[in-house]
Amino acid sequence: MRCPQCGNDTQQGSAFCSRCGARMFAPKPAAVREYALAVFRPSLWYYANGFLVGAVLVAAGARLLYFKFEPVQAGFVLIGIGALFFIVTIVRARTVSWNLTSDRLIEKRGLVASRRREMELADIRSVEVSKRVFQRMIGLGDVTIASAASADYAIRLNDIYDPDNAAETIRKARLKRMA
Repeated sequence: MRCPQCGNDTQQGSAFCSRCGARMFAPKPAAVREYALAVFRPSLWYYANGFLVGAVLVAAGARLLYFKFEPVQAGFVLIGIGALFFIVTIVRARTVSWNLTSDRLIEKRGLVASRRREMELADIRSVEVSKRVFQRMIGLGDVTIASAASADYAIRLNDIYDPDNAAETIRKARLKRMA
């Protein structure tokens, strides 16, 4: 083995250089396991319009039933459609996630037809946090991660809770990966 500090040839398996005392670099194992660091999901505020439409439909259906509007089935239909809006909105919210591992950032979208995009942590060029006025009021924001591999390739984490902490977590994972 060659010393990285002074270039002296040392014995194989030595922990330190016999000439300068520098620590010898141990070879990294070939199979390093990847592990999960964090999972990010959009806030339910991102889907507030679906919940709002569902609530309006349920309220309208309840109002029709309360005033005994004929035909009675119209009220039940509106309540059913409103409940369906709630269910669809919750399912939509669960079909988007961003997983940060020790090696990469993985974006997953979709339920029936799915899309998966990956970005190696070593390829991250920049991490940008933006917060619009309403997002700042409720503690949300967007995090945009740009790739060094391509100028137009980016992963955007929309309306996530505590975006500054998420950006810092990604930055620390990238620095740890680069070391």
